[in-house]
Amino acid sequence: MPVTYEQVKAVAAQLYGSALKKVPEDTKAALVRAHAAETSPVARSVLSMMIASARRAEEADRHLCSDAGIPTYFVKIGTAVTLQGNIRQAISDGFDHLVATIQPPILKHVTNPLTLERGHKGRSMPLVSFDLVDGADYLEIVCSPKGLGAGRWAALEIFSFPTLDVIERYVMDCVLKAGSQHCPPVVIGVGIGGTFDVCAKLAKQASLRPFGLINPEPILADMEARLLDAVNKTGFGPMGTGGDTTALAVHVDYAASHGFVPVAVCFNCWINRRAGARLYDDGRIETFE
Repeated sequence: MPVTYEQVKAVAAQLYGSALKKVPEDTKAALVRAHAAETSPVARSVLSMMIASARRAEEADRHLCSDAGIPTYFVKIGTAVTLQGNIRQAISDGFDHLVATIQPPILKHVTNPLTLERGHKGRSMPLVSFDLVDGADYLEIVCSPKGLGAGRWAALEIFSFPTLDVIERYVMDCVLKAGSQHCPPVVIGVGIGGTFDVCAKLAKQASLRPFGLINPEPILADMEARLLDAVNKTGFGPMGTGGDTTALAVHVDYAASHGFVPVAVCFNCWINRRAGARLYDDGRIETFE
């Protein structure tokens, strides 16, 4: 039984709604751990409000933030899955259905960069990227709406044969430039290598990695620990109120490159929006965060 247009449309809408109204479980747990470790009374109060807001949004079926972001989906297509219908169109139609039905309604954040006109539709929207997974019998969709606070401060620079120290200093430059304007505590994704476009995608996908997964590359695992410590020593704290908790995690990935080495840095705000699903040939649909 193939994965159908209707299934993909329904899942695309469901994932976007979930990402707007539910903080992932691992992120809520990270906020609780941060609250327990935080030494600043003001920061602890802010973290308490975040934890309570996450719980209340789920209970009341309400948005966590008025900035619903722009529709961004990452799709992995298994080479053993059978598809029926126009899959990209299904994702677009799923977002349209969400816009028409979600309560409360979402604001118009899709912006034409040439005219600054805002709406729910626009060229290339939703933003969808596709990858192949050899041998997999599923279609995987991950939705990660990107709002202004976190999206504004993503950055990329290309270096020539950089050392690890140069890379880490660049990441910290990006962190200091962003300050607290990306609604911390944040998750930081870092991409190293590849080409300009590949590196940016590495950073974004790294930011979606669930908490608690140890980086299999020892050099990067050590880098993540150093950077997380350095970021939290900046003292920006939750929502810029000061304290020990500016980031919940730093996740780094890399690809082989030329002598020119791009380094990309991106941020997810404290809500850490991500929701995913796998659609199988046998009709099963498994959701995950």
